[in-house]
Amino acid sequence: MLVPVKDMNGKQVGEVELSDAVFAAPINTSVMHQALVRQLSNARLGTHDTKVRSEVRGGGKKPWRQKGTGRARQGSTRAPNWVGGGTVFGPTPRKYTKAMPKKMQRLALRSALSSKAASGQLVVVDKVAIDEPKTKTAANMLAALGVNEQSVLLVMAEKNIPVWKSVHNLPQVKSLQSGYLNIRDLLGHDMLLLTKDAVDAIETWLAVPAAEEAEA
Repeated sequence: MLVPVKDMNGKQVGEVELSDAVFAAPINTSVMHQALVRQLSNARLGTHDTKVRSEVRGGGKKPWRQKGTGRARQGSTRAPNWVGGGTVFGPTPRKYTKAMPKKMQRLALRSALSSKAASGQLVVVDKVAIDEPKTKTAANMLAALGVNEQSVLLVMAEKNIPVWKSVHNLPQVKSLQSGYLNIRDLLGHDMLLLTKDAVDAIETWLAVPAAEEAEA
């Protein structure tokens, strides 16, 4: 798949051949959904907690004697039926982590990348060179590339502090290293902006091993 390569001014400076195994793979929506649910679940802290009747402060004295009052028997003012009492079957701390084979994780990422490429939501830029943090420079680059009115995921091969700080103030833009590419950010942004070296890194990472091809 041939894709034009642009510079920061939006001018085409060449073309790049994208790997069909990564950017033109069959789109598996069910695996993409499973990977997204897994990532969202793993991000949950699970620190929610409610107190049962044994954990609520007070209630040590029996409200009234067992018999002879005409009222229902009560053993504590911290029973669930009392105001200020404990909670029955409330949430307690737990882990929401889900496991997923690495083959399926890579398949989900290939599916998401192929979906972006097929729908024209992928732009390749030669390089993003910003010497000092400046939001205006990043905004002008996005406008020149024609993606300034959409949410953009900028993926670079290496960490670049000036670029990260430049796009940090743009609410619809997120900068990410290629090694941290994930299904949530891919599906959560309209446009995918890749640098040329990020394309090479992604293809090396997500290339289908011979063993997986044999199984397929």
